[in-house]
Amino acid sequence: MKDLGKKIEVLSKEIMPDLIQLRRHLHAHPELSGQEYQTAALVAGELRKYGWEVKEAVGKTGVVAEMGNKSGSVVGLRVDMDALPIEEKTGLDYSSSIQGLMHACGHDLHTCIGLGVAKVLAKNKLTTSRIRIIFQPAEEIAQGANWMRSEKVLDGIEALFGVHVYPDLPAGKIGIRSGTFTAAAAELEIDIIGNGGHGARPHEGIDSIWIAAKVISELQEAISRRLDALKPVVISFGKISGGSAFNVIAERVRLLGTVRCLDTNLYKKLPQWIEKIVQNIASNYGAQAKINFKSIAPPVYNDPDLTNLLSTCAKNFMEEKNIVYLENPSLGAEDFAFFLQDVPGTMFRLGVAGDHGCAPLHSGHFSLDESSLELGIKILSQTIVMSSKPAQDI
Repeated sequence: MKDLGKKIEVLSKEIMPDLIQLRRHLHAHPELSGQEYQTAALVAGELRKYGWEVKEAVGKTGVVAEMGNKSGSVVGLRVDMDALPIEEKTGLDYSSSIQGLMHACGHDLHTCIGLGVAKVLAKNKLTTSRIRIIFQPAEEIAQGANWMRSEKVLDGIEALFGVHVYPDLPAGKIGIRSGTFTAAAAELEIDIIGNGGHGARPHEGIDSIWIAAKVISELQEAISRRLDALKPVVISFGKISGGSAFNVIAERVRLLGTVRCLDTNLYKKLPQWIEKIVQNIASNYGAQAKINFKSIAPPVYNDPDLTNLLSTCAKNFMEEKNIVYLENPSLGAEDFAFFLQDVPGTMFRLGVAGDHGCAPLHSGHFSLDESSLELGIKILSQTIVMSSKPAQDI
């Protein structure tokens, strides 16, 4: 395994200058979820240069590349490609050229990790098994994975790997965790319907703004007092809209928020639990409530054996002290989870903070350390090769 690691090390260094330029091009030309047309065309063109069999427009704007023995087992890698509707504020020379759009979640780096793995594996035919690399669109709206699943991209895959940048760790470190890795997530929409009136005489109407405020505060209190504190639930409201004038009692208020939960069984009960609490609050004050709980993604569950394999392979390229065994899962969501409903797999965190740290994901100031690209390629290249070998060869 060490000889393989040395070969991967050499190949990865050779391709770095071109990949850095490619990543900067992608960063400067972001595309929203489901609109990754130029990104997909660039990816497909690069893959064909490396000798991969390529299918385009899989799951709308996705790309799938394959190489190796068609009769053997299939090992998969999934990377995502979409950007976010965020104004970039980094001041980089290669900042987004499109106002209001930005690669603020590192998917440009993920795409280049996928291309780097493709180039390394193809360059010296490092594997005789069947490798499939899935370049997925629309992760940010949690739809791309299901678009691609519907087109059978997982057929034959026995192990699937993924990666996500992680600004809480410096470049040169990774975070791994077996079992539950991310939370289940939902979108929550609540309409409070009251009765309008004059702001000077609120007792004559039913104040939906006041009742909406009660819903927000009492849901938070109910989490801390009616749910098990060892099974965390987060409900956050990101948008409130309602009312028409400063002196008119609002007839209707809409709350939009998100729900996160780590425990699958508890998550299934949350729609009914939230419905009951909100309806009770609204009815107590004479209002009506309409609640829409829309599930976004299940939790990512990392297969223990594949996670251990990735950890073992990572030690060929880094000291063990730089492998961080994450104590807690993230309350963030990731639609990689949909793929793991069909096949075993694992995802790891790739440290990307530079000497001066790194702004959070989804921030207009997010700017990662590009040196992390090489480490991601090396770890995944070795893991993919070794995952198709018998246990005694590892």
